[in-house]
Amino acid sequence: MASAAPSAALLERLGTIRRRSEELVADLEPEDLCLQGMADASPPKWHLGHTTWFFETFLLQPHLPGYEPADSRWGFLFNSYYDAIGERHPRPQRGLLSRPPMREVMAWRRRVDAGLKDLLERLVRQPQATAEPVLELLELGLQHEQQHQELLLMDLLDGFSRNPLEPAYRQPGGLQVEAAEPLEWIEHPGGLVEIGAGPEDGFHFDNEAPRHRHWLEPHAIASRLVRNGEFAAFIAAGGYRRPELWMSEGWALVQERGWRAPRYWRGSERDGWSWEFSLEGRRPLRPEGPVRHVSWFEAEAYARWAGARLPTEAEWESASRGGHPALRELEGQVWQWTASAYRPYPGFTPAAGAVGEYNGKFMSSQMVLRGGSDFTPPGHGRHSYRNFFPPASRWVASGLRLAQERR
Repeated sequence: MASAAPSAALLERLGTIRRRSEELVADLEPEDLCLQGMADASPPKWHLGHTTWFFETFLLQPHLPGYEPADSRWGFLFNSYYDAIGERHPRPQRGLLSRPPMREVMAWRRRVDAGLKDLLERLVRQPQATAEPVLELLELGLQHEQQHQELLLMDLLDGFSRNPLEPAYRQPGGLQVEAAEPLEWIEHPGGLVEIGAGPEDGFHFDNEAPRHRHWLEPHAIASRLVRNGEFAAFIAAGGYRRPELWMSEGWALVQERGWRAPRYWRGSERDGWSWEFSLEGRRPLRPEGPVRHVSWFEAEAYARWAGARLPTEAEWESASRGGHPALRELEGQVWQWTASAYRPYPGFTPAAGAVGEYNGKFMSSQMVLRGGSDFTPPGHGRHSYRNFFPPASRWVASGLRLAQERR
């Protein structure tokens, strides 16, 4: 039996997501397109090239007969970490890639978009068993591009923050930050829960599965995120000067890098922290806004100072799925650090081939974040989503929610 024709909705979604990446760079200056502020970040042009390379490499070359790929050397430039594909340009040097020029990258995107449309139309004549794996790869590619849309914004913020002119990426939007509601502790009695994505949950990355049972001890989780004003109290209480609050590695970084406040706060302990840098440029630091751009080490130290701890990812997901009416800010503000190291779930098996390197190879030396930020594309998040970064990462749009033990 032939598979169903690609729906107009799927074609529209493909076009919408691909156009969104280009809209994000539409107002940048040519000089901005190769901006790379640090080794962990990537330039906007690289993000556009890499997401295009992903579709070409994993969908069009193997599944669209007659497709002519880009210059083979471009694979070396835009491969990110797929060792099974081949060698790649060093990540810290992506900002040096002035060539290929942007016009050629955009022309490449047009050819790949046309190829993807052609491939979808060909799938109409394929048996469902043949078409389904290709459609799953397409969905993975779309979700992957949305990940890079968020990374592009975080990387751009890092790059602009290093410019003494403090340029603005977008015009001030009059962001309204509501007064923080009083913090409530949402109690959980503990017991056996199920976490992780199941077959009925629709798309999910491989690291979100399989669904499995997990035992929780009695605990409570905060109804809302930690605020700027609350984090400022931690600073005023000597939080960055008290080694007993910090993990050893975190304390070493505080000394080595001179951390005294979240990544984009502007000011000093003596004169106060009155400003923060954002994609709108410098703006007043709102005490009622959720604290953002803190590392796991900073989040963990704050939680210890506050007489609490970070929630585990199982506690976070259980609360998220529970839908308690007092629970707020699960997404759309900041990614939320958890106490959980990024490790495979019981029964996890990476996909076969190079695409199996997508998540599994990073399951060491990273911590899990849950939720989503204001940089996350709409509809991209879900209860089971497992983001992950090294614990020293501060350019990530990350904040925290507290938890406490109960007996």
